[in-house]
Amino acid sequence: MSRPTVLVVEHDVECPPALFGEWLVEAGCDLDVRRPYAGDELPGLAAYDGFVVLGGPMGANDDAQHPWLAPVKELVREARDVGLPTLGICLGHQLVAVALGGSVVVNPHGQQVGLLGVGWTDAAREDRLFGPLSWPRRAVQWNDDVVDELPGDATLLAATARDEVQVVRYAPLVWGVQLHPEVDVPVLEPWADSDRGSHETRGIDTDALLRDIHAAREELDEAWRPLATGFAALVEEHARG
Repeated sequence: MSRPTVLVVEHDVECPPALFGEWLVEAGCDLDVRRPYAGDELPGLAAYDGFVVLGGPMGANDDAQHPWLAPVKELVREARDVGLPTLGICLGHQLVAVALGGSVVVNPHGQQVGLLGVGWTDAAREDRLFGPLSWPRRAVQWNDDVVDELPGDATLLAATARDEVQVVRYAPLVWGVQLHPEVDVPVLEPWADSDRGSHETRGIDTDALLRDIHAAREELDEAWRPLATGFAALVEEHARG
């Protein structure tokens, strides 16, 4: 039997699938990474067993500046309708929210950056993908925007202490995470370099953030590799029909 294939949409060269992609491959999936910013076409979903939408520096409503965003939202709706296992990460999570009727705003509390605790809700314990993960753990967040209104049929699975959305089930097989399970320090370094000026203004030590994330590498791998493994299991189940 051939390996199941996951369509991955990458929005920026500095926002690759990275560790999450490696973990999916280790778990038995093949990846078809499409880079529309570099001219790749976005295919239909019929040939795929899973769908992952990655992060990026643009906003979820920036369709005019980045014309592939609207077609990605169409793919999200198609994935929901056909029951394709789907995961949005950071911008990807925000695109899922907007595609399905929610909204995204610039976080009024300012940029979320560094290692944050994940605030699981009671609903997370029963979730098919996140239930096994719904015990205390930290994750990397690096975002300016947040989902402020969920679509009507979405279920909040995790939020910060300030009620900022972290994890959502948007449909039975569609999820979004504001956090970054895929990143390590080499991925984060260009993001950090871009933000050093604003961090200095806010009194944030960018290098200390990177050191903390590097020191937590084993903890983060243990926390988030199971997300890729669990998602791969859903992808394989879809492939088997």
